[in-house]
Amino acid sequence: MPESQLRVVNAVCPLDCPDTCAMEVVVDGDRPVELRGNRSHPFTRGALCGKMAGYLDHVQRPDRILHPLKRVGPKGEGKFEPISWDEALATITDRFKAIAASPHGPEAILPYSYYGTMGKLQASSLDRRFFHRLGASILDRTICASAGVAGYEYTMGRGRLGADPEAIDGAKLIINWGSNTAVTNAHLWSRMVDARRNGATLVAIDPFRSQTADRCDWHIAIRPGTDAALVLGMMHVIWREGLQDQNYLEQGTIGAEALRERVLQDYHPEIVANITDVPVATIEKLARAYATTHPSFIRVNYGLQRHFGGGMAVRAIACLPAIVGAWRHPGGGALLTTSGAYDWAADKLARPDLSPPGTRIVNMNQLGDALVGELPGPPVKAMYVYNCNPAAVAPSQGKVIAGLMREDLFTVVHEQVGTDTVDYADIVLPATTQLEHIDIHGSYGHHHVMLNTPAIPPRGEARSNNDVFRALAARIGFESELFPDDETLIREALDGGPSLSGITLERLREESGSVRLDVPSPYLPFAEGKFPTPSGKCELYCERMALAGLDPLPSYTAPLEDPQTCPELAERYPIQLLSPPRPQFLNSTFAGTDRNRKRAGDPAIELSDRDASERGLHEGDWVEVFNDRGRFVARVVLSGAVRPGVAVAPSIYWNKHSPGRSNVNSTTSSGLTDMGGGALFFDNLVQVRKTTETVGD
Repeated sequence: MPESQLRVVNAVCPLDCPDTCAMEVVVDGDRPVELRGNRSHPFTRGALCGKMAGYLDHVQRPDRILHPLKRVGPKGEGKFEPISWDEALATITDRFKAIAASPHGPEAILPYSYYGTMGKLQASSLDRRFFHRLGASILDRTICASAGVAGYEYTMGRGRLGADPEAIDGAKLIINWGSNTAVTNAHLWSRMVDARRNGATLVAIDPFRSQTADRCDWHIAIRPGTDAALVLGMMHVIWREGLQDQNYLEQGTIGAEALRERVLQDYHPEIVANITDVPVATIEKLARAYATTHPSFIRVNYGLQRHFGGGMAVRAIACLPAIVGAWRHPGGGALLTTSGAYDWAADKLARPDLSPPGTRIVNMNQLGDALVGELPGPPVKAMYVYNCNPAAVAPSQGKVIAGLMREDLFTVVHEQVGTDTVDYADIVLPATTQLEHIDIHGSYGHHHVMLNTPAIPPRGEARSNNDVFRALAARIGFESELFPDDETLIREALDGGPSLSGITLERLREESGSVRLDVPSPYLPFAEGKFPTPSGKCELYCERMALAGLDPLPSYTAPLEDPQTCPELAERYPIQLLSPPRPQFLNSTFAGTDRNRKRAGDPAIELSDRDASERGLHEGDWVEVFNDRGRFVARVVLSGAVRPGVAVAPSIYWNKHSPGRSNVNSTTSSGLTDMGGGALFFDNLVQVRKTTETVGD
């Protein structure tokens, strides 16, 4: 067909990734023939990652779920037969009505979702309205970033504002703190590389020599979970040597003197070196470089907050730019997420006012506890899963699977393909992909509002999340005005605060689907020392934390499972296990595709040479990784990328494609972080031993 007859449709990558890439879909009739980056986007600049480069294969894969299904075999076997949408919707609404009318009430119904899509509509609009109106339990969605967000906002105030990613190519010192930026934030990494060409030094602080650490000028291999101690040691050196920006401290902070006294008294570099295993000379060198090099930029990411003291760790890092005045400079400061810059009308979309006062809240990290009846409140009698694969991604996997196997649990899963969670469903609903529905996106890695336009009709009988919740609401008899069309919802979302001023649906369509927020460029939110906190300053001392029973000053909070503080546990389980996402998967989204599984290889565990030698292990050996919570099987990798006492098991493999039918989350706990209710994925002591069991797919 001549190219003039092809259509090009503007789209947005839906993945849970800070880059939020602008895309173009080339369509021939109703068939997508090419997916490419949109070169006109000022941040993503036409580049797509390897996962999205194969997204058309995912959309068109032969095993897409294309029709509603009902279970015909035992739970876990994944045996289903097709049914009509009418039967599926009737079954769901009849069960929901019966449960709501029972003595347990509607709180016995639990929605479970996360960000399989990051779109404002398909992730967090009519779904919230439906379950709020129903009176179902509220899911506290804290599995990823909540601890760090809490710590950051205690320090910086509402909104999680930070440095402008489009300005950091002017920075002279860039610290990737717990961030594998080259893999998980590739477009920011490209700007870091530009900054290095302009004379910047790139630093990685990470227990693991990740791809980013390997490409940086300086890698500091810190002991897991001790980042706050390193920060406080840096502060000691900065104040001891008079390297602080006293003017900024006086004008833009509160609590500087109290913090100075604490770090000078309690966090001598020698003490910090013992906690972190970072040498005193390295602590001092890093502190001096950070305080005297401007602009300095810290990319603080989510990995370092996935232990018990994670919120306090991010809080401590967030204090550093104020101490040295880094916020004054374009390209300077710190960045956790840009999402707080978006003044979405979130409550208009989600309508939390519809939920009855006092409705039970269930932390998503405690799903296993909820399903086996270990949480207060009524038992969970029904679960509706969408945008998530909890059988693979939720911690305390043994409890999760045991709960999903309950015959008295009615489970609905709305999905594109047959995930681990689908195998436990009673009803399966076919879901659209990003090419098949409309949505509007922000980003947590840049400052652009983006419109995703549907490029093709839904395959088979697939329906979007919003279409299904409209249908369920109509059958139950909810008010139709609560469930309007998607364009109305987009207009509601944009009817928010000042950063969205002038951004309309019409303008997004006219400007190729992307408009920068109404904020200055470069964006320097704290250059004048004004912060959206109760005091109007960066709160080095935070009264709100004191009222919440937390230490109001930054401090070091050890992980719950730490060899230094839990020697008896470490005697049995001496390895600190980290489980960052396998680059080919992005959490679990693409772990079910042959292409990505082949690229990822077998489940693996990276060990130090010393730890492998002590256990008689060699490269490629199959091992059992275990603790009191569970076990999984992986191949040994010995590349010298981890320090002794630490192991890295890239995740998240689906159980059905894993030897032993379990993954790393069989060993993780359902405990929660010091603040924000976050997950403890990296607060996990294990033992490793060679296995003789037969290993196969």
